[in-house]
Amino acid sequence: MIIVMKPYATKEEIANVEKKLVNLGFTTHPIYGEIKTVIGAIGDKTRVEASNFSNMAGVEAIVPIMKPYKLVGKELQKEPTIVDVEGVKFGGKELVIIAGPCAIENEEQIYSVARSIKKSGAKILRGGAFKPRTSPYSFQGLEEEGLKLLHRVKEDLELLVITEVVDTRDVELVSQYSDILQIGARNMQNFRLLSECGKTQKPVLLKRGLSSTIEEWLMAAEYILSAGNPRVILCERGIRTFETATRNTLDINAVAVVKELSHLPIIADPSHGTGNWRYVSAASRAFIAAGADGLIVEVHPDPDNATSDGPQSLRPEMFDDLMKVLKPIAEAVGRVL
Repeated sequence: MIIVMKPYATKEEIANVEKKLVNLGFTTHPIYGEIKTVIGAIGDKTRVEASNFSNMAGVEAIVPIMKPYKLVGKELQKEPTIVDVEGVKFGGKELVIIAGPCAIENEEQIYSVARSIKKSGAKILRGGAFKPRTSPYSFQGLEEEGLKLLHRVKEDLELLVITEVVDTRDVELVSQYSDILQIGARNMQNFRLLSECGKTQKPVLLKRGLSSTIEEWLMAAEYILSAGNPRVILCERGIRTFETATRNTLDINAVAVVKELSHLPIIADPSHGTGNWRYVSAASRAFIAAGADGLIVEVHPDPDNATSDGPQSLRPEMFDDLMKVLKPIAEAVGRVL
């Protein structure tokens, strides 16, 4: 809920309300305005109702937050959140493009992709070191060896990196090497993992679950924010429907809905959403036009022999063409690529 202070309430009055909230077990989020201050209170609202806050000096009103996601929603924070990752900003005017292979396979592969995507204009290199696969017999990733390769590329080519963390036991390890922690679709409701990532203060890219509603997705983000980490980037990557022509069904509506309900930035994953490189460009264009804050695209130098997700990966030259096609669309919607 939100406690609205009277115009020009004193610092002492504001501090007294905050102190009482904290003593009752609430987490407070004060927002100071020129005339009024409001205090967001996250906790058991029945304690507020039983504590006569309305009679405290300086209190004007107590307003309930209607949405179940208190920190992610716009009721407490109206302005869009800008997630700044070493100067690369998600949610600002500039679109952020993340690109790279689904899995890190070897040094030659990851360096080759990194050089090509950087030349084309991507700001962040993606590469999976831990790969949660549907089949236990599929390639599971190079694990820590892959993390070290990813970090070396960052140091050598001055390119930020992102990789997926799949287990609570690996959060600290992955945080040492990666600039952004990715939580994949299959782990969107792994609440222990969400909370652990929330404790790190590392930026988190949270992908939408395979069959999750937008509210469930935002509630998953709430776990990260409630653990103390406000640096969350949402990622629409397609959901399961009855359609089989593509790997998943990309929900372009999600961009508009999330922008209305939440202050968090949102990007799209046209590679997993379509599952076919032929459709990646069209889906990318659509999401940029719809207002997405960026994309995460799979790029591989030899998709036919990729250890995972080859059919949906663009060759470097195709990715370069995509970046050129996206620029005028970005400009048309008032963004910069």
